[in-house]
Formats: sequence, C-alpha cells, structure tokens
Amino acid sequence: MREGLRDQISGQPELTNPGGEAFRDDLHKRHCVSGIWRHIFQVSTVIGIIVLAALLFNILNQTFGLAAVEVEIDPASLAIEGIPLENLTQEQLIGILEANVSTGLFRRLESEQPLVEREWEEVYELVFERVVEPKVVKTWSLIDSIFRRAEVERERAEKYPDSTLDFFSWIDLRFVRSPQSSNPLKAGVRTAILGSLWTIAITILFSFPFGVGAAIYLEEYAADTSINRLIQTNINNLAGVPSIIYGILGLAIFVRVLEPITSGAAFGVLDDPTTANGRTILSAGLTLGLLILPLIIINAQEAIKAVPNSLRQASFGLGGTKWQTIWSHVLPNAMSGILTGTILAISRAIGETAPLVVVGASTFITFDPDGPFSKFTTLPIQIYQWTARPQAEFRNIAAAAIIVILVLLLTLNASAVLLRNRFRRQAL
Repeated sequence: MREGLRDQISGQPELTNPGGEAFRDDLHKRHCVSGIWRHIFQVSTVIGIIVLAALLFNILNQTFGLAAVEVEIDPASLAIEGIPLENLTQEQLIGILEANVSTGLFRRLESEQPLVEREWEEVYELVFERVVEPKVVKTWSLIDSIFRRAEVERERAEKYPDSTLDFFSWIDLRFVRSPQSSNPLKAGVRTAILGSLWTIAITILFSFPFGVGAAIYLEEYAADTSINRLIQTNINNLAGVPSIIYGILGLAIFVRVLEPITSGAAFGVLDDPTTANGRTILSAGLTLGLLILPLIIINAQEAIKAVPNSLRQASFGLGGTKWQTIWSHVLPNAMSGILTGTILAISRAIGETAPLVVVGASTFITFDPDGPFSKFTTLPIQIYQWTARPQAEFRNIAAAAIIVILVLLLTLNASAVLLRNRFRRQAL
C-alpha cells in the first residue's frame, strides 16, 4: 500500500513540487496577472479621483469670480450733505426710498411692515435693491478672474464702460437665508433647503421602520416558501426600477387617490376644501420613501444575515423568546450595517429630481414650507430650474446651490455615521 502511495506521489506532475521549474513558472505568471489587476484597480481609483476633482473644480470655478455690475442710480449720487449712503440714518434712507420708488410699491412695503419698525440693515438693503438696482451684465470664472485679470478688465471697459468690476462669492449667508427670486443677486436657497429637509424627514420616518421591519420578517420569521421567494425576488427587482416610475406611482396614489389625506383636507388643515391639492411635501416624502424602501430592506437583510447564529442560539439557550433574541442581540449587532445602507439610500433620495417633478414640486416658490401639507421645492429642483435659464449668472448661483446640497448631504451622512458608530460600540 505504501509503495502504491509512493508511486502515486512520484507520478504527480512537477507542478506540485515547490522546487520544480514548472511550479516556479506558474507562480511567476500568477504574480504577473495579479500585478496587472492591481495596476488596473489603481488606475480606476486614480480616474475616479480625477473625475471627482474635476467636478468640484468646475463647481468652485463657477461659484467665485469677477462680475461686471451696472446700477440704475449711482450710490454716490444719493449721498446727503456729503454723507455716503452706507452712513445715513434710517429716516434718511426711508426718505430716499419714498422719493425714488413708485407710490404703489412704497405703500406695499409699508403694508408688509412699517419701515420705521424694520432694522436699519433691512431698510438699507431695500434702498440698494429698489433704488440703486444693481444688475450683473457679465460674469467671469475664477480661473479667468485670477489668471486673465488684465483681459477681463479690458473687456469690461470696452463692452460695459458704465459698469464696475467686483469680485463675487455667490455663496454666502445671504444666499442661504434668502428665498427664491427672479433676480440672481437677490435669489437664495432658504425655501429649497427647508423643502429638502421636510421631504427627507418624512422619507426617513416612512421608509426606515417599514424597511427594517420587512427585513426582520424576511430573515427571522418567514419560511422558505415559494411566495416568500417571489416576494424577495420582487424586492430585488424594485431596487433597480428607474426613479421616474416611482414618481408616476406617487402621482397616481398619493397625489390623486389619497388627495384628501396628503392635501390635509381630511384633517381640516385647509380653510377651503375645494382648493385641496395633493402635490405637497407629504406626497413627495412618501414617494421618495417608496423609492428607497427596497434598498433599505436589502441592506438590512444583509446586516441581519451577518450576525453570527451563535448569538441567537445562546439567547435561546438562556430561555429568550424569538422577539427578545431579535431585539436584544440581533438588532444591536446589525444596526451599524443597517444604518450604513440607510445612509446610502438617503443620499440617493436627497439628489432625486425626476419623481419630485412628476409629483408636483414647484420650480419657483418664494414662501417657506410650514408643514407636511405645504407646497414645496427642493435643492435639486432649484438647481435644475436655475441651470435651465439662459442668463450666465443663474449658472453661478446653481453652482453655489450645489455646494449647499453637498454640505447638507455630508452633514446628514456624518450624523448617521456618528449614530452608527455609537450602536457599534454598544454592540461590542
């Protein structure tokens, strides 16, 4: 028997012998192939970084730069007894405003809030906007403003001799705090930010508990039957459905069928029920909730699967019930993975535009949403509306809005990551 085994071993190819030539050649080939794939992955990573850097550079290049500004009335001509406009008293500013705007506009401003009761800064801003009326006639990118400054000044002097050349930062606190406007110098994203926050809050409140609950049932309670396998297959397919399809679904269900609920008429929120309209924040949030629900379910299932089965068996051995085991052992250990999937899903929902357009998001709205039954707009919708305008300065404020949405996204993701890490430490 030993002789037969020895013959078998001796009859093996030289490849099995670490000292053989064929083995060394094969090892060298495998190392070469491994090195090729490593370089391919490195190149892919570098390309991804370059693309992201180019994207951020393009956004920053549009957000900052020089602009040629023309005014209807020179601010220096509004000085009183040699005192410049920015040093005048509030009473003097009100007098300038009354003398230079129409009677109807002045009465409207007084009816909104008496000018004497407003802050000095607000009255000064009204004088600057309504009397001085600055208007951007030409903008230049940040690169041109830095490296082609002489050419920019020469172009400004030739084409726009009555203008002044100012360096603009299109993103600032005023931009964040101001509502939408048809004038790019006055336009802001406050209304869009509030609309996005309201929409995402409803999306999370709807999709997270239902998604995690469905994942718990499918992984811990559901038997391996043909019906449950069909449900699982449909969930996987729904995760890849285009977002516009969910918009059509939201339009049919939430906007039309459930209009009394989503408009607030069923709860007595509307003074006139005949004006009920389901195109509200609630409809948008529920639609986005349906959009990310399959993603949350799938990620939660994977996180629950990753929990060692020994933890369940230990809980059962100590007399724990099925629910006690899930609540005390499975969920705490799976929560970090569940939150990771939720972060990715919410990131997708924040940037969605197509379903919100179908549901009825407004492209131009100047009042802030005050509840789930309000009309709304969101940052992606606002960016889309600005980029569709022919004026170059609207592309500048669109780039500034992109920075705002990136900051908002990073803030929400950072909060979710901190929460995930907290659950992970508690599980340990």
